[in-house]
Amino acid sequence: MFDLHLDRWRFPGKLASKCEVAVQRPVFGIARAYQSFMTDKSTEASSPNPAFPRLIAHGWLDDAHAMVIGVLFVTLGMTMFAHVGLLTGGVAGAAFLLHYALGWNLSLCFLVLSMPFFWLSWKRLGPEFTLKSMLSVLMVSVCTAFAPKVVRFEVIDPWVASVLGGFLIGMGLLALLRHHASVGGVNILAQWLQQTRGISAGKVQMAVDVVVVVTALAVVSPIRLIQSIVSAVIISAVLVLNHKPGRYLGV
Repeated sequence: MFDLHLDRWRFPGKLASKCEVAVQRPVFGIARAYQSFMTDKSTEASSPNPAFPRLIAHGWLDDAHAMVIGVLFVTLGMTMFAHVGLLTGGVAGAAFLLHYALGWNLSLCFLVLSMPFFWLSWKRLGPEFTLKSMLSVLMVSVCTAFAPKVVRFEVIDPWVASVLGGFLIGMGLLALLRHHASVGGVNILAQWLQQTRGISAGKVQMAVDVVVVVTALAVVSPIRLIQSIVSAVIISAVLVLNHKPGRYLGV
């Protein structure tokens, strides 16, 4: 065994900490420590910012997979809401209001009300986000129109629908937002405010949802309104907790 004293040697900061484990060990322990130190340095040099790992952007297959999942989740949640007479916030909530009050087609109302927001999306968020969002809105509209023919809920409690549907819609929106897409309407506004002003997309969504749901007092019963508020809070909570600015880097 060699009697090595680290105070006689001068090493770079990280190497010194690695060499602490080599005290009272053969010389090849120092060699291994230095090799490990040089490996760390080469790894840091390969990344533009040593504080973060190298970022890998989503590919088209990743985006397509996320869009399908997001659209199906949102569609299933909206189908649950329509079955028990609930509604949600944003453009979808306005579409529910027109559907309940006037009997208009839910999927068509959702598609038409979403269109004006795409101008803001094209101008401020770019063609990629706009085209992905337009495709998502079209897919949700088509799936919502056909969902009652293939998905039926014989027995589902409105409270269960509000909670489960809220989580489904929230996770669907999260999948879309993390792949630079949305279901139009308030989601576009929320995404723009988060990217340009640093305001949480979930907080924007929550504020608009509460306004729309409270407006529904003239259309739905108080108990359905409470259940709708619960679902709106769940949807927004999913976005607030999981889509914070700077947290998700895989875009």
